[in-house]
Amino acid sequence: MKFKLLLIGCLAIFLASFKTTDTVPDVLIIGDSISLGYTPFVRKVLKEKANVVHNKGNAQHSGYGLEQIDEWIGDTKWDVIQFNWGLWDLCYRNPESKNQGNRDKVNGTVTFTPEEYERNLEALVVRLKETQAKLIFVTTSYVPKGELGRVEKSDKIYNKVAKRVMKKYGVTVNDINKISKKIHKDHGAGPKDVHYTKEGYELLSKPIIKGIEKYLND
Repeated sequence: MKFKLLLIGCLAIFLASFKTTDTVPDVLIIGDSISLGYTPFVRKVLKEKANVVHNKGNAQHSGYGLEQIDEWIGDTKWDVIQFNWGLWDLCYRNPESKNQGNRDKVNGTVTFTPEEYERNLEALVVRLKETQAKLIFVTTSYVPKGELGRVEKSDKIYNKVAKRVMKKYGVTVNDINKISKKIHKDHGAGPKDVHYTKEGYELLSKPIIKGIEKYLND
């Protein structure tokens, strides 16, 4: 009897120990305010499958990304890193503009030209590949016609550049541009706003979740 109790006790200790080492994959999302909007929904759906973390704050443009990338990666051995830049890169700003963020596509200066954006992305991808994580690039979301600091269809130009870089380095692309346009039609924050309502972000999270799930158990 004592032997059986001892055996059960040892088994319980073994199972408890095994459970604590059974960790879920670590996923890092690097991105702008659009990603900040959908990340809570991604985290909620994947809470049993992955530890989803967003970089601290807004990743802004690719130039800012180059400055902060080492800090965002930190010491964690990430299993998956999803990243995006673009909306800030293609934005025109004018210090004298009274619009939010000094946006001004008439008299402003673009943050980064497509050529500069390509060089920055390439440097970022090279750094991200050093982590050995599975990488997913998410394309720039829809730019509405009335946006004050962004030119209509500029998202197409910058996405083309980004896809070229990702193809060169073998990085998976989750192209949400078309679906973001459809979602924006009914759930955009406004005709001159690149952002979304809560419902819009939840809908936008669905292709993001699907894209990440593919790589959680590889």
